Amino acid sequence: MEALKDPRLMKKGAEADIYIGNWFGREAVAKHRIEKKYRVSQLDKALRRTRTVHEAQLLHEAKKAGVSTPTLLFIDQEKTTIMMEFVQGEKIKDNMEKISRKKRLEIFEIIGKEVAKLHNAGIIHGDLTTSNMILTKDGKIVFIDFGLGIRSEKIEDKGVDLHLLKRALQSTHHRWAKECFNKAIEGYRTELGEIVSQDIIKRAQEIEKRGRYAIR
Repeated sequence: MEALKDPRLMKKGAEADIYIGNWFGREAVAKHRIEKKYRVSQLDKALRRTRTVHEAQLLHEAKKAGVSTPTLLFIDQEKTTIMMEFVQGEKIKDNMEKISRKKRLEIFEIIGKEVAKLHNAGIIHGDLTTSNMILTKDGKIVFIDFGLGIRSEKIEDKGVDLHLLKRALQSTHHRWAKECFNKAIEGYRTELGEIVSQDIIKRAQEIEKRGRYAIR
């Protein structure tokens, strides 16, 4: 990773590799979208460029909407890489066992409010898991990895986002899934307002029912 000094691989993903290192005297993270050999070379490069720029734009727009995200430092379209600040903290996923029930519920109420801010700005995160939320030492929740994100005002897309949050909780944090999701919905309603939120929450419930029928 040329732009970073002393880069270390943090995570190897299906779509991108994540590196941490030094960028002009500060700790930074580089997300590099990797080449897909099964795609036509020109198409692959164009797709990676587009997705790199799109994700960077969503990160910026989310921050403008009042949601904590990593600060963008640099975008290299040619090398399909986003450079951003390294966020000090722990993933919510790794904190669930360590914190009290009261703290967990406080965190998920905040998560619900933050998701509402995203949706109010027409941003669908697309991967609302506790691995993509970092709890900082000062108690902020930072949302990361907008790689599957889209812009949308559709109730269906917002409902899917909420449904995926619920499914992620059920699969990763089964013991606390119900009360944590309910608290997130409480925060979502508070931030978005009852009138606007009720249709989205209802749609999320309908999407869940569709899934159950499809499995049968």
